[in-house]
Amino acid sequence: GVLGAGSWGTALAMVLSRNGARVKLWSHLPAQVKQLRQDGENREFLPGISFPDRLEVTDDLGSAVQYSDEVLVVVPSHAFQQVLESAAPLCNADSSVSWATKGLEPLTGKLLHQVAEECLGPRPFAVISGPSFAGEVARGLPTAITVASASRRHAKRVAGYLQCDCFRPYTSEDVIGLEVGGATKNVMAIAAGIADGLGFGANTRAALITRGLAEIMRLGLTLGGRQETFMGLGGLGDLVLTCTDDQSRNRRMGLALARGLSVDQAQGEIQQEVEGVMTAREIHQQARLLQVEMPITEQTYLVLFAGQDPRAAVQSLLERQSKAETG
Repeated sequence: GVLGAGSWGTALAMVLSRNGARVKLWSHLPAQVKQLRQDGENREFLPGISFPDRLEVTDDLGSAVQYSDEVLVVVPSHAFQQVLESAAPLCNADSSVSWATKGLEPLTGKLLHQVAEECLGPRPFAVISGPSFAGEVARGLPTAITVASASRRHAKRVAGYLQCDCFRPYTSEDVIGLEVGGATKNVMAIAAGIADGLGFGANTRAALITRGLAEIMRLGLTLGGRQETFMGLGGLGDLVLTCTDDQSRNRRMGLALARGLSVDQAQGEIQQEVEGVMTAREIHQQARLLQVEMPITEQTYLVLFAGQDPRAAVQSLLERQSKAETG
């Protein structure tokens, strides 16, 4: 059962189905389900890429999870808790749960594995993350990602469902590191989009990516993640991808803000969920609570929520007092 029929949920459902699994792709919107069945593809997000034969679309949550040995959640982070609470009484007691959602729980700032444990109780969990645009995955272009679980056996099991000649999953036991990397890189991508949109050039982009990684590592290590995770696919890999390519909705948000659009105007232009906007607020809050220095995150937060001028935000970063790079 794959919960969430956006671009990423659909792409992962297609990978699983092409690999021989019987997949039920769930959407909470009956009209969307009707359209997906009629078209035989996700024409809104992944036009021209036909569904495999073993992929079935449904708006019945019970049908998607009741008989599934693995449930994969791919909904926006703000809907994550609600979907899990709805699925909890319907899930097979023996089923495992994974998610490819990137973000934190709104308001509380909880990592998603904490939310999953509260909603579903003890069972095998895994998180899927890494540098992966949905369109390229759906088209079968070579992609590598990471599957993390406290259970090495479960991580290998989920990786086995996904493994094929164009999709390579690596495994990890660092759930926290993978979650922090996947969430925070979206904030850095907004910052990189702002800088590029203002015409600051390749030097600035490289500096933002590098110092952004330093921020991600500071927060991740404080929360209990492992340093090597942030140098891997779910850290550096995902950060480079989202900061440098316009397929990234978060980068496009930054580009739009640099053109003078408001957050709401930019969101309307992009017409898809931009996870980094709400995540910037939650990460900023966590950094303050934990007293972790995250200047790029702070300036991005101020642009998004406090009316800070984007050019002034970049200038503020440049004017910070000089310090040792590894300090």
